[in-house]
Amino acid sequence: MNAQLSAVDLVIVFAYILGMTLLGLRFTNQQKDLKTYFVGDRNVGWFLVLVSIVATETSAVTFLSVPGTAYNPAGGNMTFLQLAFGYVVGRCFVAAFLLPMYMKGNLFSAYQVLNERFGPAVQRIASGIFLFTRTVADGLRLYLTALVMQYVGWGIETAVIVVGIVTIVYTFLGGMKAVLWTDLIQFVIKIAGAILALVSVIWLLPEGWTTFVEIGSEANKFQWLDTNFDRTVAYNIWAGVLGGTVFSMASHGADQLMVQRYLCAKNLTQARLAVVLSGFTVLVQFILFLMVGIGLYAARQTGVFEVGSATKDEVFGLFIVTKLPVGVVGILVAAILAAAMSTLSSSLNSSANALVTDFYRPLRPNHTEAHYVKWSRIMTAGWGVAQILVALVAHWSGSERSIVDRVLAVAGLTTGLVLGLFLLGMMKRTVSSTAAIAGLLVGFAAVMSVWVPSAFGTPILAWPWYAPVGAGTTVVVALLVHLLLSRPHGPVAKSAD
Repeated sequence: MNAQLSAVDLVIVFAYILGMTLLGLRFTNQQKDLKTYFVGDRNVGWFLVLVSIVATETSAVTFLSVPGTAYNPAGGNMTFLQLAFGYVVGRCFVAAFLLPMYMKGNLFSAYQVLNERFGPAVQRIASGIFLFTRTVADGLRLYLTALVMQYVGWGIETAVIVVGIVTIVYTFLGGMKAVLWTDLIQFVIKIAGAILALVSVIWLLPEGWTTFVEIGSEANKFQWLDTNFDRTVAYNIWAGVLGGTVFSMASHGADQLMVQRYLCAKNLTQARLAVVLSGFTVLVQFILFLMVGIGLYAARQTGVFEVGSATKDEVFGLFIVTKLPVGVVGILVAAILAAAMSTLSSSLNSSANALVTDFYRPLRPNHTEAHYVKWSRIMTAGWGVAQILVALVAHWSGSERSIVDRVLAVAGLTTGLVLGLFLLGMMKRTVSSTAAIAGLLVGFAAVMSVWVPSAFGTPILAWPWYAPVGAGTTVVVALLVHLLLSRPHGPVAKSAD
């Protein structure tokens, strides 16, 4: 089902796109060195860092796919919230134990810490894992955005290319300062859009809020706690708190995308305040998006909203373009674009940072700052093209699996491994580089051994457990290998009497 946007809605959407591009232009002339281009001169206040953290992780996946988990007629509810509990705990650990490492010195990349502990080989392996994960996960996020644009008269391929190119342009021009300020604008737009959507769907229901509560209660949509332990279920309290804690420690403590935001903060105290409060902000945000999903289910049950063949990932977008009034549609479409572009722009800047800081600059030293800024921009564009290609491949593959699960599973496969390296680096007696790499390789094999069966329909573990498996295996194997390598070899000579 296609629906062309009205002239008013088109004006709103294109005004948003133009505004983001002009904001990138606004900061172009300030990008004189890597300190400005990648960490905003290290003078950003805690509130802007907080908003950037939340805006970056609130991608189109959150905006569209999370409501779909509650809407899902086949047993969807609010148990997704249990992950957010783990996210809060994990960020507290990040603030207490990992942030002090990053706020010492003048780091640009999280993985420079690993260079200090283990040497350049481990640094580059970790950075390479980050680059791979970012490209695949954010390509999937771009694809989900395109699923909505198909309902407003754009083809999926066209939407992928347009959104990708606009994001590349303003990130290319404005660097981290442009990313931070667009994150603030985009955060306001998408939260306002979600609130507007919730109010609109409840308004459409016969008897409004009463119907919303009655239908949601009858279908058990308000259930948020599941205490049953099932290792193959992602949304129970065990996977949520235990798996979610480790996953959050990895995604917010060992991932360049988030660490780069902390490096922009004025000091350690402000960085800690931002990361801890971001956990509670995301919890409230998840409640809002899940309530939207319940409202969509109630609208479907009462007959005021026909979903046709739309999947649970597509149903919110369909509701926006078919049931909301002129003007409101434009705001919500702009909110979806804001959700996508805030994450994508952060990803592009962080990926370029990792490539320049961990690979290019060490291998090509002694160039001017202008030279490195130029190549940072080129690499920003290159990663943008790579994410566009991933989105197109995701579209052509035609997988029916929920995109939020696909994105989080990709992150869980790799971020736990890198977290394991950072945990090893925090120990007083650091293991050798050889032991760390051995732990990483065995950790990767362990994670793949539980992911591959799931990918082919025979799940062994749900995705929240991937990060604990990866981190735990990496640490344990590295310690064992280090112990074996450090043992004395051959007979010990007796001392003379």
